[in-house]
Amino acid sequence: MAEKVDPKNEAVKDEKAAAAAGPKKGKKAPRNGVVHIQCTFNNTLVTVTDAKGNVVAWSSAGSMNFKGSRKSTPFAAQVAAETAGKKAVDAGMKSVEVYVKGPGSGREAAIRAIQTSGLQISMIKDVTPVPHNGCRPPKRRRV
Repeated sequence: MAEKVDPKNEAVKDEKAAAAAGPKKGKKAPRNGVVHIQCTFNNTLVTVTDAKGNVVAWSSAGSMNFKGSRKSTPFAAQVAAETAGKKAVDAGMKSVEVYVKGPGSGREAAIRAIQTSGLQISMIKDVTPVPHNGCRPPKRRRV
């Protein structure tokens, strides 16, 4: 005996399978974006966003499997910046503005890596916060 196949039921199964698999195409990033590089003494974070601040790609020295004191090296910052830059280029980004924050050692290495990843840098700006008088110092030590 031949089994009856309901065409409507088959269509529903195909739709469910397609929904479970996820979208076929990734989101396209705008052509212009912003790269935020935060270099601390312990790590380097690289975030690529669009003009509104929505994250397109990100990477860090820690996520690149650098541990301990190797996370704070310029090489770790370079690898993290290359990874984030390539993700942004794959999403369709062409040119970026770079904002660098922090006192870390990987600042210049990260900027160079962004340039070699295929992104055109239109502006570099240092946005490190500077205290105008700082917080109150600890009270004087009495011996």
